[in-house]
Amino acid sequence: MSILFYVKSSKASKKGLLPIYQRITINGTRIELSTSKFVEKLKWNTVVGKIKGNSEEARLINSYLDVLLAKAYETEKWMVNNNEEINAQTYKNKFLGIEEKQRQLILIFEDHNKRMKELIGSNYANNTYKKYETTLSHVKEFLKSQYNLNDISIKRVDIAFINDFDFFLRNTKKCNNNSTIKYIRNFGKIIKQCYVNGWLERDPLLNYKGKVKEIERVYLTQDEIELLLNKEFKIKRLELVRDMFLFSCFTGLAYIDVYNLTNSNIIIGIDGEKWISTKRQKTESPSRIPILPVSQMIIDKYENHPQCKNEVKLLPILSNQKMNAYLKELADICEIDKELTFHIARHIFATTVTLTNGIPIESVSKMLGHRNLRTTQHYAKILDRKVSEDMQILKDIYLCTKQNLKLKT
Repeated sequence: MSILFYVKSSKASKKGLLPIYQRITINGTRIELSTSKFVEKLKWNTVVGKIKGNSEEARLINSYLDVLLAKAYETEKWMVNNNEEINAQTYKNKFLGIEEKQRQLILIFEDHNKRMKELIGSNYANNTYKKYETTLSHVKEFLKSQYNLNDISIKRVDIAFINDFDFFLRNTKKCNNNSTIKYIRNFGKIIKQCYVNGWLERDPLLNYKGKVKEIERVYLTQDEIELLLNKEFKIKRLELVRDMFLFSCFTGLAYIDVYNLTNSNIIIGIDGEKWISTKRQKTESPSRIPILPVSQMIIDKYENHPQCKNEVKLLPILSNQKMNAYLKELADICEIDKELTFHIARHIFATTVTLTNGIPIESVSKMLGHRNLRTTQHYAKILDRKVSEDMQILKDIYLCTKQNLKLKT
């Protein structure tokens, strides 16, 4: 930084007095500021940047210029001590006392969620919005607990802030590892937007080390599926829940995708048979699934159900919350010692219904509406029985080789 006081002849007053300017140059960029002082041309010393002589006028103006000089260096010192970015604009704002608009974390997060809410149904699902609202709630609680603040400047969000938030989620909120990582990722989307918008110099999440752990996914065996298929229920509500769950087990569709199905989603496929053609709401990926006999039986069973007629739905599925609550009751009645949720049906489709029966993982991935095989692998657990069948082929090959070796000897 360099500082210079000079006069501008081009802006002389009617009385011939020249205005004195202060020029501050930062990294080659000039800031020119009027001092609001004037001087006669002959009285100005260009070399030292001051008024000549010891007159009272000279002493007063030169003293004022010294104050401006000191203020310029004090401004630079303050910005260095407070780790402020120093460039022509930020320096000028600080020097003139113009406060830069502070961008607050909670305000930014609330604005993001507000926009997301308005796009529910077109760009986002309601459950996605709820997850971000929960994340926002955790961030607010963290700020109050850690800083005793209702909001904080986005510039104060660094890797230390994120690690402290991670610890808060695990220790105070008792979140497990994967839930913690998901909340951090939701929070990270907000931080990433701030970085892209130029409100942050760097993305603090680049150094975050959290990692999702692979979990053992629950699924039903073929025997347990048969048990559900053959079980007779006296309560119609449980029978309906069983049927909707089995429909998902034999199609791999998530709850919201089953809920959105209409008769228009039933098409004639390339093989001349009935298929389900839809788009997954979560990813908007196309999903085409041949309709298996069990699925067709369920469609036929509820074809004339009042809810299907009134709401133009393919199936009369209950709310996701009710489905999950009644599935627990269903498991107890059938003596299935597993915690059933509707989403488990996708795991069952990938594991027990398709892969175990020799369907290639590429075909399973396409039916599930996944964009890559890695996602499918999270759902699909290759059972020991399938591994055993595959390896038996290899055993037979080597058994023949062993017998041939014996014959030769």
